[in-house]
Amino acid sequence: MARDVRLIRSPISIAGMVLTTVTAVVFVIVLLGDLFGLHTNPYLGILFFLVLPALFVLGLLLIPLGAWIERRRRAAGKPPASIDWPRIDLNNPRQRTTALIVFCLTLVNIVLVSLGAYKGVEYMDSVAFCGQVCHTPMKPELMSHLQGPHAHVTCVQCHIGPGARGFAKAKLAGTRQLIEVSLGNFPRPIVADPDDLVASHDTCERCHEPGRFRGEVTRRITDYADDEKNTQSVTTLRLHVGGRDVGGQTAGIHWHADPANVVEYVATDNQRQTIPWVRVSGPGGVREYAVGKAAPDGIAGGVRRRMECTDCHNRPSHAIPPSAERAVDTAILRRDIPVTLPFVRRESVKALKASYPSEDAALAAISRSLTEFYRSQPTVAGAGADVDRTVLAVQSIYRRSVFPDMKVTFGTYANHIGHTDAPGCFRCHDDDHVTRDGKKLGQDCETCHVIE
Repeated sequence: MARDVRLIRSPISIAGMVLTTVTAVVFVIVLLGDLFGLHTNPYLGILFFLVLPALFVLGLLLIPLGAWIERRRRAAGKPPASIDWPRIDLNNPRQRTTALIVFCLTLVNIVLVSLGAYKGVEYMDSVAFCGQVCHTPMKPELMSHLQGPHAHVTCVQCHIGPGARGFAKAKLAGTRQLIEVSLGNFPRPIVADPDDLVASHDTCERCHEPGRFRGEVTRRITDYADDEKNTQSVTTLRLHVGGRDVGGQTAGIHWHADPANVVEYVATDNQRQTIPWVRVSGPGGVREYAVGKAAPDGIAGGVRRRMECTDCHNRPSHAIPPSAERAVDTAILRRDIPVTLPFVRRESVKALKASYPSEDAALAAISRSLTEFYRSQPTVAGAGADVDRTVLAVQSIYRRSVFPDMKVTFGTYANHIGHTDAPGCFRCHDDDHVTRDGKKLGQDCETCHVIE
């Protein structure tokens, strides 16, 4: 037995003991900190609850490994590789001074390494890291995120689920994506599988209460014609957003978000564009709507899912204009493009819809196209400043909406809000989904909005 004890005095075994002891102490400290809510960063969770346990197990494995290697060394007639511990006598002034210096320098090193690790983790938590460093193909998502309503929300808040399982899943996916980026074989465009996204009750519902009553919301949709005066037309929509009112009644578009109403569906494609079967459960009972004789068990590849926020709000942070026309109309409305320039809407859309091999080529061609057109128009003499503004605005639209390297352009990603530019609501509300007793999921416009 004494011989076996001496075996673990080999350098490898001692390294394992040190590694196991240090990681165990650090893990206990961090665990206590986590219980008291002293850190909430997802990457810190990965470091503490995945990396530290892995190092702890590695240390445990090194102890018997070192003893086994030492046993083989001795069996081969080699001298012992065990380490004799140094004798430290703190009564010796010289050794005491050396020990104090080593202790102080160790504390300084711990502080410096901790600060460096914290800043590194903080940077990995940033939008810049996700969009620019390791995720170059994410440029379309980065640009749309920065101009969207959730620009203040970091990527990890929505793309890493809660708990160690969420961290591990996200990082395993990230490892696979990093390999794809390194090899250059990632898809173009990148289309996220909805099943890989974090459920909305762990993301959207942290800030937005699904059952909240929102009443009616007015939207003004402004369009411009392709004529010389860029004639403006305005459509006013009074949206019945609704929700659950103070009396407990639910109505309007957000009827779907009321926790009391359970909407389940089966889609036949991974982007959930084709939905042949819907089941609604709530205070009014249970109803099943199907296209033809579709049944959930008979739909090829069909998985029954419960409807959640992102089934409609599927591009909440990464919306790209559905068309060049929409993008230009918005720019004119914001006065980024002067509406006084003749045919500015038509020419801007024309420049944006042309095909270009790269972003640099596109920006040069947009400038050339608009400048040459207005140079040929005698009626706009002296409007050089407005032309320059238009060129910059149209170039900005292109940078934020079209990415030739990723084969992303206007309308590449369907937005399920509404039904004008993509099927959206009409995936279910199409008059083709019918119950056995003949009730339809109808398309009555005034159910959701009134056009004024």
